[in-house]
Amino acid sequence: MDAPPTSQVYRRFESRNEFQTAVRAAFELAAEQGSRELWLCDTDYADWPLGERAVVEALTRWAYGHRRLVVLAGSFDEIVRRHARWVQWRREWAHIIECRAIEQLPPQQVPRMWLAPGQHLVRLLDPLHYRGVVENHGVDLVAAHETLNEMLQLSVDAFPAHTLGL
Repeated sequence: MDAPPTSQVYRRFESRNEFQTAVRAAFELAAEQGSRELWLCDTDYADWPLGERAVVEALTRWAYGHRRLVVLAGSFDEIVRRHARWVQWRREWAHIIECRAIEQLPPQQVPRMWLAPGQHLVRLLDPLHYRGVVENHGVDLVAAHETLNEMLQLSVDAFPAHTLGL
């Protein structure tokens, strides 16, 4: 099991830039702490900094070892359009990445969050105004993990790393 955080963190963010900064910092923290698994959930990841060099480098450092990344989305179209560097990284690390589509839920019911279970959470509560929280309180992390597991149960395989052609 991942080591519990050493100190309580609860911080609000209220802009797109602050949200992206929180996500960048979360990937860096996961690489530093060696989180066993990461969960990402959003409707389309259009506003995430997934394609940035620093994020992909942090993911590469994180991915060494026995890791698991679960990516839940309403659609993966925006990832392909906006995050080419991440798409390439995903091809190289496909053996640890599970991409799943949440097709049954309307976009307003899809939670938007980044989670390292037992360690750290970035949750976008108001996607219109980019308001949300960064936290590591145990109860909130457990609740977020349960929510994402529910989304996983509703999801289907999507976004293959390699497409087979004739």
